[in-house]
Amino acid sequence: MSAVLTVSRERPAPPRHVAIVMDGNGRWAKKRFLPRFFGHKAGVDTLVKVVQACIDRDIEHLTVFAFSSENWKRPSDEVSGLMGLVLAAVSRYLAKMGAMGVRIRIVGDRDAVSDKLRNAWNEAETSTAHNSKLTLNVAFNYGGRWDIVQACRKAMAAGVTPEELTEARLTEFMAMAYAPDPDLFIRTGGEVRISNFLLWQAAYTEFVFSDCLWPEFGDRELDAAIAAFHERDRRFGGVKEAAAAA
Repeated sequence: MSAVLTVSRERPAPPRHVAIVMDGNGRWAKKRFLPRFFGHKAGVDTLVKVVQACIDRDIEHLTVFAFSSENWKRPSDEVSGLMGLVLAAVSRYLAKMGAMGVRIRIVGDRDAVSDKLRNAWNEAETSTAHNSKLTLNVAFNYGGRWDIVQACRKAMAAGVTPEELTEARLTEFMAMAYAPDPDLFIRTGGEVRISNFLLWQAAYTEFVFSDCLWPEFGDRELDAAIAAFHERDRRFGGVKEAAAAA
């Protein structure tokens, strides 16, 4: 009897850290003749599903751009609605996120938001601090330029001299110093720009831009982005041995 040779193919390692610009909520609502608020509400529901999808795929960090420092320019009723939606989302989903093993961390300038919202964020962070399945970093009132400036200020306040200031040293003061840099950056909604998101951290991140509106984003779109990530040749500025020898 002839032996049957079986070839085992290892599953590619997932990206450790995925960052997402959740764009297209307003257009999703407009297509349905609904106010923009309903698009943002649908976007929150999608986020919860994507968090579970990331857990299922062994992704360690998910960072989402929920509200940029430029979003204050939007109509006041939309901004007010977003603030209320965040409070409602914490109330509705916090227990579920905790049961899923999700640790929630808020990233951004907290000075401009209300005490009520800050208290809700503190509760979310404190009550999930023991979880380790996935860290959900919610970038709210965040901007990449703000992050770099605040890191420089903290470095100066800590007494770091110009001679001591290196890239590695400054990284210690960035808002997400606790997390690895993103491996994969996804932007939904068809726009092809990063909009001041994770400027420092995304130096060697792989980018995937999707036409899918955020409320319609699901497992299939996430898997397509991860598949594209696995096809990339990540050299981080160097060359691989085979290429160098050619």
